[in-house]
Amino acid sequence: MTTPQEELLAGTRRALLHRIAVAQAEERAPSLVATVVRDGEAVWAGVRTSLEGNAPDGDTQYRIGSLTKTFTAVLVLRLRDEGVVDLGEPLEKYLPGTGAGEATIAELLAHTGGLAAETPGPWWERTPGSLRPGLADVLGEHPLVHPVGRRFHYSNPGYALLGALVEKMRGASWEAVLRREVLEPLSLHRTGVRPQAPYADGWAVHPWADVMQREPAEDLGRMAPAGQLWSTTSDLARFAAFLAHGDERVLDIGSLREMRRPAAPAEAADVASGYAYGLGMEVRHRDGRALIGHTGSLPGFLACLVMSVEDDVAAVVLANCTSGPLLFPVAADLVRIVAEAEPRIPAPWRPLREADSAVLELVGQWYWGTLGFALRLSADGLVSLEPLSGKGRGSSFRSNGDGTWTGLEGYYAGELLRPVRRSDGSVSHLDLGSFVFNRRPYDEEAFVPGGADPEGWRGVG
Repeated sequence: MTTPQEELLAGTRRALLHRIAVAQAEERAPSLVATVVRDGEAVWAGVRTSLEGNAPDGDTQYRIGSLTKTFTAVLVLRLRDEGVVDLGEPLEKYLPGTGAGEATIAELLAHTGGLAAETPGPWWERTPGSLRPGLADVLGEHPLVHPVGRRFHYSNPGYALLGALVEKMRGASWEAVLRREVLEPLSLHRTGVRPQAPYADGWAVHPWADVMQREPAEDLGRMAPAGQLWSTTSDLARFAAFLAHGDERVLDIGSLREMRRPAAPAEAADVASGYAYGLGMEVRHRDGRALIGHTGSLPGFLACLVMSVEDDVAAVVLANCTSGPLLFPVAADLVRIVAEAEPRIPAPWRPLREADSAVLELVGQWYWGTLGFALRLSADGLVSLEPLSGKGRGSSFRSNGDGTWTGLEGYYAGELLRPVRRSDGSVSHLDLGSFVFNRRPYDEEAFVPGGADPEGWRGVG
């Protein structure tokens, strides 16, 4: 964790302030507040405002819109981890009669359930939730606009259904469950469904004149799990630290990694823009850096939380305007500024405490056909198979405790790596999902599917 002596350098702090000042001034935001988190601790906070003598700070509440969805997703993953629900099962199994078809819980989390983007009737973000008292009012007569599971289509009603699922399984309101299971354990005391002073007013800024008018702040009712929450940069900094590192009282790091992993088939435009969606979290690529988090907007407010897991740097940016600064580029730049100006210092290398001789026998060079690979054992107990040329498929593998290993990434994710031994116990070859790796390419003395040319290696005569 960061210590007080590790505060950001003066030049870094000025660069961060300059970035939010440009965003607030050029995009005409009434106010903009930001926080940067490094190694799980808030290390910088900045604010720019047009209201003299009334500057917001890290304790000032803003509406965070669809960032609420990440909180709802955490509640659903908790249900899964407790064995209450199965993400692969249709919602209908647990919450019958919604009309959402056979969409699974995972598909709703990933916006691949085929549901419409918005509710029928008047604009739900600017009208009271009492106009939509039931799920039928949220979904309408024709809730499906795409085949279930076939494409990514962002759906706000889908998260209303997930909130209803939480209520059904817990026997309490979404708000009560959220407070008990997430907000209180993480000490997010300034996050909730209704504003508590001090809070920012929501404004609409005229597109062609430097004037403003207030936006309504409606209670969204059934749509609350999709976008109701108010929060502060201080609370969201703690939430970002949780999303990066986990907290056993709420959700372990394994489930959070699952949330951060792309789960939805991306459209061509999304691939081009580096955008993907996990289970309640957005996955973006910018400046060669993977950024995880979520954006949000409601009339009068914009919000963004992003983090680079590799750099262990996160940024939260909030503004009180309906349209104005696109907060993802601002937050992404805050992460980049810190990561590049003050790169993360790696932990000291330390060797394994104990080394299994059976595993040490496997490390070193292997060949799949004519492609060379290196099998390495790291201090975290994982083995990695890496192409020597830098081109080809590689993965880390986790031990299954029985002499086999399971792939964790890419093409080999979930695939079994198995050392095959001869009758004398020595290793003949590695079997990886039926691919055979030998110590030498097409060794005539080794097991080679299809056999090796009996004439061996030769030149062209």
